[in-house]
Amino acid sequence: MAQRRAPFGDRARYWFDSTLARGASALVGWMALLCLAVVVPASAVVVWTDPDAPASLPDRLAQVWHLTGETLRLGGATGTPLRVAMSVLLALVALLYVSTLVGLITTALTERLTALRRGRSTVLEQGHVVVLGWSEQVFTVVSELVAANANQRHAAVAVLADRDKTAMEEALSTKVGAVGCTRLICRSGPTTDPAVLTLTSPATAGVVLVLPRDEPGADAEVVKTLLALRAALAGHAARPPVVAAVRDDRYRLAACLAAGPEGVVLESDTVTARLIVQAARRPGLSLVHQELLDFAGDEFYLVTEPALAGRPFGDALLSYPTSSVVGMVRGDTPLLSPPPQTPIAADDLLVVISRDDDTVRPADCTDWVEAAAMASGPVAPARSERVLLLGWNRRAPLMIDQLRRRARPGSAVDVVADGGEATVRQVSEAGAHGTGLTLTLHQGDVTRPETLRRLDVHSYDSVIVLGQDSAPGQPPDDPDNRTLVTLLLLRQLEEATGRELPVVTELIDDRNRALAPISPGADVIISGKLIGLLMAQISQNRHLAAVFEELFSADGTGIRLRPAGDYVRPGCETTFATVVAAARQRGECAIGYRSHHDASTSPAYGMRINPAKCERRHWATEDEVVVVGRD
Repeated sequence: MAQRRAPFGDRARYWFDSTLARGASALVGWMALLCLAVVVPASAVVVWTDPDAPASLPDRLAQVWHLTGETLRLGGATGTPLRVAMSVLLALVALLYVSTLVGLITTALTERLTALRRGRSTVLEQGHVVVLGWSEQVFTVVSELVAANANQRHAAVAVLADRDKTAMEEALSTKVGAVGCTRLICRSGPTTDPAVLTLTSPATAGVVLVLPRDEPGADAEVVKTLLALRAALAGHAARPPVVAAVRDDRYRLAACLAAGPEGVVLESDTVTARLIVQAARRPGLSLVHQELLDFAGDEFYLVTEPALAGRPFGDALLSYPTSSVVGMVRGDTPLLSPPPQTPIAADDLLVVISRDDDTVRPADCTDWVEAAAMASGPVAPARSERVLLLGWNRRAPLMIDQLRRRARPGSAVDVVADGGEATVRQVSEAGAHGTGLTLTLHQGDVTRPETLRRLDVHSYDSVIVLGQDSAPGQPPDDPDNRTLVTLLLLRQLEEATGRELPVVTELIDDRNRALAPISPGADVIISGKLIGLLMAQISQNRHLAAVFEELFSADGTGIRLRPAGDYVRPGCETTFATVVAAARQRGECAIGYRSHHDASTSPAYGMRINPAKCERRHWATEDEVVVVGRD
């Protein structure tokens, strides 16, 4: 049976595609034919419709050729065939030269634009901030740096990561938003290559921040990045201060050695564990941390005050109407809430909380103190506590250690986790150190309702919800998924009983904060955001690293929430200066309060940090005072 021939259109199309497949020469030929097929008939129409066109056919054809030559830049000369051929040859040479020149220029510009898009040009800045690495913390760090540089005209932040430059710029633009006068510069490349690090000009930077990635092995990469930075700065007399973060304590010493004596290395897991425990012991404390660590409100400053030299530290507490003094830095040692009789040396730096550095203005505030409103009764003694830990991850042993350090007799921690032998072993090891805290493991899945129903969750003083780490050899899972499910079950128990649970939640991604089924003012610790805030604060003043280390330590002087009745008589109306004076008698520094009446209505959920000393208010029994002091 004879085969049916393909339609003519299909065969013509196939023949055309086959000729194009032969390369550039075939494409040029087809372009020439196409141009001639259009230009020659059009030129003929122009000539034949011209009333001044010559009458003879050869003259008209010569004019058609001349018009075609002008259109296609082929010379268009007439005369002998040799003259016509030479004019065409010269036109082709000129066309080839111009086309080649345009192609070379286009290629050079394309390569340059491609290099710029790849982020391979050197940053020429002075005093800028260099951020090495990419994680969820980068958005917090850059946002805080933009806020800190709001009053500077030529601030710049250079971000180097092994990601596409355009993708980084789009992500920063979406999550950071308006940057004001700060210029964001992104460069692409591995942070562990000294040659690539030089693209950010670290030798002329004001500070270098090294962020850990959100992946296993991130701490080892941080150490390697610090070593690469040291190699990139070899030969430079001046070296910028370095602020880095690691997750595991095992890498902190190596990171400190690689960062050098001027470097600061934060241990994110330990800091997160400390703040979670502090928030569990006193609900609402995470709101204080948020207020003090970001640049949107009041933050820490180190100032000198010659007028207070030689005077006792207690006098400084009532020497600033719109700032709160919390301690001193003597040499490199922070002294937070020292005894009021401690003399202030001439070279001591006062640690103050203020809206800005130019708002720290001294003035006597003792006239606002109303001694008759101070409380005179004894302070209620601390009692034992029961903590319920839902979930288990690598930070859980650190939290248990923090709970043990301040445990009162009779305190207990109940752990509910569905891990295997590794989890059981870790819980057993955590409970083997010391006898001041009773530790009990309950096997169960915290995302199942029957597990929580077996527990009398309302009998605990605080409930801590943790995300679960991914199992070894398993693909990484979002730990916040399980946390959100557990929070949803706890909310169901609250609605069923009509009693609110004192829940402290650990989340990894700040975007999940809006999804969590909890009250707006509940305690939520975003570990990555927290470390980003700390790094941004320390980048502005490295001496604050020692202050934060003391402030967030388990055994040191920290931020506390105390009943307002321990400082002023409940129901009275008096100034905040009176509260400061009452706290001074107890060896503490009052820095704010939490209003029970405004907890559900105010944007800060009733928390007020660094109020003016002259501010008067009615102090209720349920109000709390924020102080810096010891337990």
